[in-house]
Order: sequence, then C-alpha cells, then structure tokens
Amino acid sequence: MKILLAEDSAVDRRLVEGFLGQWCLDYTVAEDGVEAWGLLQKPDPPTLALLDWVLPGIDGLELCRRIRMLGANGSYIYTVMLTAKDRKRHLLTAMEAGADDYLAKPVDPSELKARILAGKRILELQQSLRFAATHDFLTGLLNRAEILAALERELSRSEREDRAAGIILVDVDHFKEVNDTLGHAAGDAVLKEVAQRLRSDLRVYDLAGRLGGEEFLLLLPGCDLRNVTRRAEEIRDLVAKQLVVTPLGAASVTVSMGVAVSNCVPGSPLGPVLQRADEALYCAKRAGRNCVRTASLAARCGAGKG
Repeated sequence: MKILLAEDSAVDRRLVEGFLGQWCLDYTVAEDGVEAWGLLQKPDPPTLALLDWVLPGIDGLELCRRIRMLGANGSYIYTVMLTAKDRKRHLLTAMEAGADDYLAKPVDPSELKARILAGKRILELQQSLRFAATHDFLTGLLNRAEILAALERELSRSEREDRAAGIILVDVDHFKEVNDTLGHAAGDAVLKEVAQRLRSDLRVYDLAGRLGGEEFLLLLPGCDLRNVTRRAEEIRDLVAKQLVVTPLGAASVTVSMGVAVSNCVPGSPLGPVLQRADEALYCAKRAGRNCVRTASLAARCGAGKG
C-alpha cells in the first residue's frame, strides 16, 4: 500500500510523517493540492490518500471529487480527510465529496493507525474482487472476457503505432485422455501447470489468458510473424520438456499452437485475427500435434476446409 500525505502545514506534516515512518509505511508527501493531484494521476498512484481539508491550489474537497472521477476508470483510492474543522458539522460534507473517512487535527496516532488499517482491509478486499472478476479461478490467467478485451485494445494500439501484434492460440493435446485415465483432479493439475509454464516464459508486458477448457491465448505486443513463431516454439518446448506431476500420477503433456499477427489495417476487427490463429491451430493438429503452425502456412494447407 502506497500512501499520499497532502498537508501544507509544516508542523502537521512532520507530525504525521513521523507516525508513518515509525510504522514503516511507504508514503509520499505533497505540500499543496496541485502537487497532490499530479501524484494521484501517475500510472502507479498512491492507493490511500490523507488529505488536508484546506490546501493551496486545489483544496481537499475538490481533490476528493477528482479522485472519485479517477475511480470511474477502475482504480480506487481510499481517502481520509484531515481537518481542524468541527467533526460533526463537516463530516457529511466530506463524505458527500467522496471521502471514505475523516480525522480531526491534531492527529492522534491511534486514530490515524486505525483509519489506515481499515483502508488497507477495504483496498485488499477490492483487489481480491477485481482479480476474481478478471481472472480464471483455476489457472490464475486472465479469463476469456479479459484476454479478448486486451487483444482488442492491442489491435487498436497496433493500428495507431503501425506495428504488428502477435497472438498464439494454444491447445493441450489429448487432454480428454488425461481426464479419462487419471481423473478430473489430475486434469485440473495439468491445466494449472501448463498455465504456469506458458506464463513463465513471457515478457512482463505479454499477456496470457484461458479461453475455456484446455485452450489458451497468448498476446505478444510488438512481435512480427518470425519472432512470434520463434517464441511459440520455445514455449511449446518448455511445456513438453518435463512431465506434469499430479496427485494421481505423472502425465506427459504437449501443446499445439496456432500463430497469427495483426495486419495493422485500419479498423481491423478482432474476429479475422482469431480466425487465422484458429486455422493455424487446426493445421497444427492435423500435422500430428505438439507443433507450431502459422496462419500463412495454414492458408496453404487448406486448414478449416473439408
């Protein structure tokens, strides 16, 4: 948890900083509302804000209102208003502006710590709910809706920047046999391990998602066909290299992969890109599985016909 302390009074600022430092919390300081607003708009903003009601430039109430507008984009910043104003008279005003809590000055350390702990619990709960809404429960990868939304965003970015984006459709070979011979618990263990191996060899800005069943989608921004094919071969080899150990026995697991890239055509829709990758995956299955095929090769081998 990262904390923002926005306080223009040097005395009050040093007091609160002393408490935050004593509790080994990660915090940053702003001496006016304009500086605080700049920090709150950064890509990795504070998650909890301690805001003085009266600040130069932009006051605490206006900061609360703006923070709630930021929250409309999916991020939430827990806010605690610090003020010497009468608690009962101004509590409702602060809450209506978007504050989550209210603390009278001079700040009492016990009350401050209680407010921070309450905020931390709420932020952790919200993070858990957000993760559950965007990730597949079994594998921890992005769920179908989220990975497809990410792909759509990446296609738009590729069009704007005139650069390719690589996608890899992955299907676990003979997965039904794992369920039939070892049971569904072993099948779940296989899916979890395959997901971990897929994710382990990706760059920090690549994305992996589960489309459903034993099918996965990898998104590699900035990769042309040659590079995304090379990466797919490396990942395929990584999956097949070692047996997957399950509570009910070891399983030899391989994957088939279909590779396609965005063509940077203005307004290029999601469907055709996925269809090309799916045709390439079908071609890999026809070629004997445990291999990688590209969309261009799939077109030549007539995937999806007959």
